[in-house]
Amino acid sequence: MHTPEEDARARDAADPGHRHLFLVPPAEGGRYPEVAYLAGNSLGLQPRATREELLADLDAWRRLGVEGHLEAERPWLPYHELLTAPAARLVGARPAETVVMNSLTVNLHLLMVSFYRPAGERTRIVIEDSAFPSDSYAVRSQARFHGLDPDTAVIRLTPRPGEDTLRTQDVLDFLATEGHTVALLLLGGVNYLTGELMDIPAITAAGRAAGAVVGWDLAHAAGNVPLALHDWDVDFAAWCSYKYLNSGPGALGGVFVHERHLGDPALPRFEGWWSTEAASRFEMTPVSRPPATVEAWQISNPPIFAMGPVRTSLELFDSVGMPALRERSLRLTGYLEGLLDEVTADRPLTVVTPREPARRGCQLSVRIGAGSANELTKRLRHEHGVIADAREPDIVRFAPVPLYSTYHDCWRVADALAATVEATR
Repeated sequence: MHTPEEDARARDAADPGHRHLFLVPPAEGGRYPEVAYLAGNSLGLQPRATREELLADLDAWRRLGVEGHLEAERPWLPYHELLTAPAARLVGARPAETVVMNSLTVNLHLLMVSFYRPAGERTRIVIEDSAFPSDSYAVRSQARFHGLDPDTAVIRLTPRPGEDTLRTQDVLDFLATEGHTVALLLLGGVNYLTGELMDIPAITAAGRAAGAVVGWDLAHAAGNVPLALHDWDVDFAAWCSYKYLNSGPGALGGVFVHERHLGDPALPRFEGWWSTEAASRFEMTPVSRPPATVEAWQISNPPIFAMGPVRTSLELFDSVGMPALRERSLRLTGYLEGLLDEVTADRPLTVVTPREPARRGCQLSVRIGAGSANELTKRLRHEHGVIADAREPDIVRFAPVPLYSTYHDCWRVADALAATVEATR
């Protein structure tokens, strides 16, 4: 009869994932050489291919200088186009609707310049109460920019009393009664704190039916769950690529704008050199000629050495495929959930992520009943070699990422929690 650890090892042999494509940090504590890395929802691990491919781009600069814009193996002038098609496939979009540029909150602001246009009684921005703080700051500053009071212009939807997650029906009910006052609905596709996957198509349809613009922050959804932004009729979306997309700290984000908005001269936009058609870029004319694609939202020329790791990562996702990753994610997260059920049964720990697999990505958030989330994650790391992510005061997030996490990693999480948090009976 197998021990629980042997069972985890056997599952890894049968369902190995793609850990060999990544560099896993060494453990600073515990009895295993590598960490059990469950913090990919905060920063993904480095793909093995990233260093070599980034060095190749650097070498082109060394050899060619300015001529690298046209003569590098991957020429810099059209470099961003190498990322367009794989990014579009990742989020279920058309290439004309997708571009990689800037960082997430910068992109949200650029998109809100176009899509948050308060007028008459339709002035409100709706977000979830547990939105990532940067989103909260962004929408409040947009309200102030338009001369509105953010305390009344920004509506924060909260879960029902005694619940941890926002029900789709509660969003739909709000839109049914208050939708006529909503200028912009901007929610997180997967909530950063609880790991809840929102019903993006249902909420998008309800928001647009109410006359609101519907945008999504996909920071925790891109590379985590399958997306179909074009078919779901999402107005716009933005995401980062340093979490599940493993492109490095502060890596460039992505933008989606539905094709029905492309080429619309009535939409205001900020513009710069890269907002004009590529053919006219070096004519040095004073008036831009924006293309009828999402590239019209670009402003500055792209940072090549920041784009390289994103390109490498997107190629990896293309080779593996989101459907296969989602299937492994369901198996891996379900396995971790079963282990946590045993540990939390007699300890002051509660899983707050929805139990229904369709309502979550590859994250399980655990509320601790006593002590500090930061202190618990420090003990997990230094005593057991388990890296998780703390959100003070009382949430510890575990993300079994299907690309590189293992069943043995999940077993180590449960074993470490059992050893670290004292049972109550």
